[in-house]
Amino acid sequence: MIETAEDYREAVLSEQWWEKRSFVGCDFTEADLRGLRTQGCTFDQCDFTKVDFEGSRHEASAFRSCTFDRSVLASTRWSSCSMLGSSFVDCRFQKIAFTECDLSLVSLSKARLSKVDLGGLRLREANLLDADLTGADLRGADLTGARLAGAKLDGADLRGARLDANGLVQANLTGVHVDTETAIAYAAAHGLVIH
Repeated sequence: MIETAEDYREAVLSEQWWEKRSFVGCDFTEADLRGLRTQGCTFDQCDFTKVDFEGSRHEASAFRSCTFDRSVLASTRWSSCSMLGSSFVDCRFQKIAFTECDLSLVSLSKARLSKVDLGGLRLREANLLDADLTGADLRGADLTGARLAGAKLDGADLRGARLDANGLVQANLTGVHVDTETAIAYAAAHGLVIH
């Protein structure tokens, strides 16, 4: 059953268990989704503005082209989820955990992701302009095509991460932990001739 353009504004839906439900264009603005558990659910073009997700758990669920504006995502767990094309504006990410998630094409511009574990995630073509990734764990992340201009990466761990030449030119990697392969690619992207 697909729920289309339903109005869940200010609804109290905390501590519920949702399995294999589909939502298209639904408005969850200011809803209470604390402790919500989803498994195999899909949310397409849904609005999660000012939603409180604290303590929620999501497994094999998709949140595609959704809006998270000033949403509380603290202490949430996301496992094998897709966030393809979703935008995050001024959200709280403290103690958030992502495992094997696809964040391709997401907008995390100016996001405060300091010390967040983003290791192994797909962040292909993600907008990370001016994001605070200080001390973030990005080991093994796929950052191909990601926009990194202005991103704060000091102390971040990029060992094993995949970055293309454009990302390596945009990113300021001062104080970043990288492996030899990334260091060589960074030097080449900045015009050094390596023998």
